[in-house]
Amino acid sequence: MQTVCRWTKDSYLITTDIRQLDIPAIHRYLTRSTWAVGIDEQTVRDSVENSLNFGLFDGEKQIGFARFITDYATFAYLCDVYVLEEYQGKNLGGWLIECVQAHPVTERLRRMVLFTSTAPWLYEKFGYEPVNRPDYTWTIARPDIYLKKT
Repeated sequence: MQTVCRWTKDSYLITTDIRQLDIPAIHRYLTRSTWAVGIDEQTVRDSVENSLNFGLFDGEKQIGFARFITDYATFAYLCDVYVLEEYQGKNLGGWLIECVQAHPVTERLRRMVLFTSTAPWLYEKFGYEPVNRPDYTWTIARPDIYLKKT
């Protein structure tokens, strides 16, 4: 089990403690996001169980989330980053990414990637760069996969 990291700022907390995560709240957000529409709660549970997670809280209420899919040695994929709308504009998204990037595992990683269509300006502040090179990054994308389940 990974060491739990915690960061505090005013009344806010970011923790990697998986036991504190509010899976139904994460599911509620993701199912209405632009990238995981229709995702089922069990898939969210499985993804959290197999990731390095960062829960953002205002007191007891989970208001944001991010996770790294990682091998903890060379690579991490940053995904499912969000801050609830009513908390946006307070630099909490920037603080969340700052904490993600401050996690001790990032010191070892040769490569960190993400895919975004909503906040490239945020990630750019933390050193992420677009990969616009032909024949370099390849993907199989199935954006509607959660909508096809019966």
